Amino acid sequence: MGTPEFAVETLRALVENGYNVVAVVTQPDKPVGRHGSVLQPSQVKQYALEHGLPVLQPVKMKDPEFVEQLRAYRANLQVVVAFRMLPEVVWAMPEYGTFNVHAALLPQYRGAAPINWAIINGETETGVTTFFLDHDIDTGRIILKRPFPIPDDADVEYVYDGLMHLGAQVCLETLEAIVAADGHPDTIAQEETVNSQLSTVNCQLSTVNSLKPAPKIFKETCEIDWTMTGKQVYDFVRGLSPVPGAWTTLVNPDGKETVLKIYKTRKTDRKSTGCGRVGVEGKSLYVSAQDVQLEIVELQLAGKKRMLARDFLNGMKNAVGLEVRGKK
Repeated sequence: MGTPEFAVETLRALVENGYNVVAVVTQPDKPVGRHGSVLQPSQVKQYALEHGLPVLQPVKMKDPEFVEQLRAYRANLQVVVAFRMLPEVVWAMPEYGTFNVHAALLPQYRGAAPINWAIINGETETGVTTFFLDHDIDTGRIILKRPFPIPDDADVEYVYDGLMHLGAQVCLETLEAIVAADGHPDTIAQEETVNSQLSTVNCQLSTVNSLKPAPKIFKETCEIDWTMTGKQVYDFVRGLSPVPGAWTTLVNPDGKETVLKIYKTRKTDRKSTGCGRVGVEGKSLYVSAQDVQLEIVELQLAGKKRMLARDFLNGMKNAVGLEVRGKK
């Protein structure tokens, strides 16, 4: 069960390693084009059809017709990667249950956007966790965890690609563990993992406060707050690059406002001249955060192509008086 490219790698691993994939469940085809007249299948569906796998695309997971179709396949186990929340009638159906491949080290970063939030928060490590589904989102008993380092200059694309391949590998290891234990591998409750972490660091925080969530990201989430420190803005930008992209409002000298996406910045030791103040030196573009200036390396004006900041400056007659206005 999965939809995006991230899930294809795991499906490919199952197929190429000889597992009997009896069916694939994915999202309904998505309308695209100017009038939404063209239906685009998910990447998981495309792969499934290319390999002759039956595909189910329920609009509602509790639909009785879908539930009966699924039951008819008599699957021993269900594997979920980057899909949607499942009702108990679905996740409890197979004799060996249903496990999820999650792109984070649970119980940290439960939610829809674990890769983005790990980078935004400046983490130096994330990973993949497999766990059995239960009634709540990303709270089930952990089967396996594998770490993945996050370099200081890594963006979402880099981490996404790394976790996509690691996830496929961990899925296979999880399957081997489940089969070897006849459906009952050793697992650990997430609450025990949290308590162990708190004890290790002698932390006095409550369990709830120690957990970092990974909620779905919306356009308003992506607006840059220039009152943050330079390191926080730097991490925020790379944690949203290349998709969906961090953005701010560029104010031209004539007062015209334009949405400006920023894809890459570079840390500097230049002192801040005031949050959101723009500086130009030669062909370099700087914006001040709370403590330092960040050099803007790659950007995109609304309606234009992504470009280097120096090319943006080359196309301007006068860069004096530029300002940016971020989240208030």
